[in-house]
Amino acid sequence: MGNVYLWSNTLIFIFYVATIFSCIVVVLKENRNPIRSLAWVIALIFLPVVGLIFYIFFGRSLRGQHMISRMNKRRIITTMAPRHINLDTQNLSRTERSLIKLARNLSSSFYTVNNRIEIFTNGEDKFTALKRDLRAAQKSIFLQYYIFLDDTLGHEIAEILMQKAREGVDVKVIYDHVGSFSARNKFFKMMNSAGVETHPFFKVTFPQFANRVNWRNHRKLVIIDGTIGYIGGMNIADRYVHRAKHGWGWRDTHFRLEGDIVESLLFSFVVDWNFRNQDHPMTYPNLSSDNPIKNSLGMQLVTTGPLSQWDNIALCFLKAITSATKCIYIQTPYFLPTDALRHALEAAALSKIDVRIMIPRRSDSRLLQYATFSYVTQCLKAGIKVYLYNPGMLHAKTMMIDDNFVTAGSTNFDFRSLENNFECNLFIYDKEVNSRMRDIFFEDMRNCTKLTYTNWRKRPLLQRSLESVIRLISPIL
Repeated sequence: MGNVYLWSNTLIFIFYVATIFSCIVVVLKENRNPIRSLAWVIALIFLPVVGLIFYIFFGRSLRGQHMISRMNKRRIITTMAPRHINLDTQNLSRTERSLIKLARNLSSSFYTVNNRIEIFTNGEDKFTALKRDLRAAQKSIFLQYYIFLDDTLGHEIAEILMQKAREGVDVKVIYDHVGSFSARNKFFKMMNSAGVETHPFFKVTFPQFANRVNWRNHRKLVIIDGTIGYIGGMNIADRYVHRAKHGWGWRDTHFRLEGDIVESLLFSFVVDWNFRNQDHPMTYPNLSSDNPIKNSLGMQLVTTGPLSQWDNIALCFLKAITSATKCIYIQTPYFLPTDALRHALEAAALSKIDVRIMIPRRSDSRLLQYATFSYVTQCLKAGIKVYLYNPGMLHAKTMMIDDNFVTAGSTNFDFRSLENNFECNLFIYDKEVNSRMRDIFFEDMRNCTKLTYTNWRKRPLLQRSLESVIRLISPIL
């Protein structure tokens, strides 16, 4: 009996060592950032069991996989291509052309004109407009949100969707399974029974739990009749229209779009719908080529995700920031930048470009707040102006650079958004929109506290220690 016990333990040990060795080989073969690779190797060797569990859940890469086949993607892009224009015919700066080409090569992101935009900075206005547009839908409603809760607002949206489905409108809903986990299953079953097709993105089930839990679809898109689109940072939850239980509201930014850019939103939705949804695949709809809007408002939709060959939005952010000559204004709920982006912002500030970062004073995540605060000291030392938004949870994800460029969408300025999540941002090349967004930024500044390096250094030792410790795990938060 003793020999059997010894042999079983020996076999378990050999299997564990072989597993650890295999994981280390995979980490090294992926040629990641050396510091991050070294951290995973150390964790696997010196944290028995715990290191392996963390690696299984947070350490693996999905690079090289495809959301849809290359053939289907090329077919859709060929269908879209005639709608999009030659850059040589546009009045664009050399810097803008370069960024547009980069985004195009990274994520098949066409540059479009003939667009119209409406900007929302509160949930009441956004959801009033959205409900009006949903009720007016005649052909199709494609709706995608990271969080779709079964609260008061969620039921209002669901009732409209079910009514339109009964009227014969094609209604499809994508929700993130983890983001919407608190919504009861019967909520989505209720919509299904009324003719609304609902699809949980990357549904987390056993035994696929470890393969799926770390990669979330954070996008927020709506496409109505192929002519109206919505994109931004707001989810479907009461906290965007009512104050949260702790008494403070959520400040966010969302866009309503019309024009040629809406087809780019549709392309993103079709790809996401068909990802791991082979039972009910979606064909790319034929859209009318008649667009009554005629102007030069230029836009691109840029998508990114863990399956992308490159960190698409991170690279575009980096190029836009390094091209700045006057100012860089950023709003983000979580500020956990990659080293490249942090150095780019520091270099811009040290070269006397006006760099301002606005973050919430009170976050919905204590851990993320500590991690965010750990980057503030170095920013202040470099001359970056940092503002704490006081009235509530600042959830807007916007960046304005110089006079012409604006980006906003679902992407936070943190590791998870830039490397692990499926995200999408609208890139806007227009002086008027830039001016309106800067006005909003400066209006928000009135409700902020500007930090100074001298005062920031005086925060309690315990807080500074917590920030430093939590920063170590910031890449997986």
